Amino acid sequence: MTMAPRTHRPFGSSLSRTPPPPHEQGFSLIEALVALLILGVAAAGLVRAVESHIDSIARLEQRAAAVWVAENRLTELTLADRDAEIGTVDMLGRRWQVRTTMRTSPDPALSRVDVAVGPPGGTAMVTIGGFVDRGPKIALLPVPQS
Repeated sequence: MTMAPRTHRPFGSSLSRTPPPPHEQGFSLIEALVALLILGVAAAGLVRAVESHIDSIARLEQRAAAVWVAENRLTELTLADRDAEIGTVDMLGRRWQVRTTMRTSPDPALSRVDVAVGPPGGTAMVTIGGFVDRGPKIALLPVPQS
């Protein structure tokens, strides 16, 4: 039994594989343009989604700052005996308009306070409510140190 001599073939080649004709190699210009069009549409959609996300984060940041301004104003009213007023406050590089409204409550020692905060001349972004003690003030005596 005689065996046919082996011929050397490159790695990965098969017996039935023939190279494609030159006009069928690679992508055609139309195929490349369609692929670029699909990528462009997808990229535009991604950019719009990212812009929307950035805008919503900016609104949340502004709202959080407005809440801090309102809470600070409510704390100021609790600590100091001030009347209702409209004023401006600077926080986080922005100017805020603060509107404070005081009303009576069923308890004469408490006043109902609503603090509205927004951009100057604009509508309020945040309104918080609370109560301020208007009863008699108690003087704190110093604690003797031993």
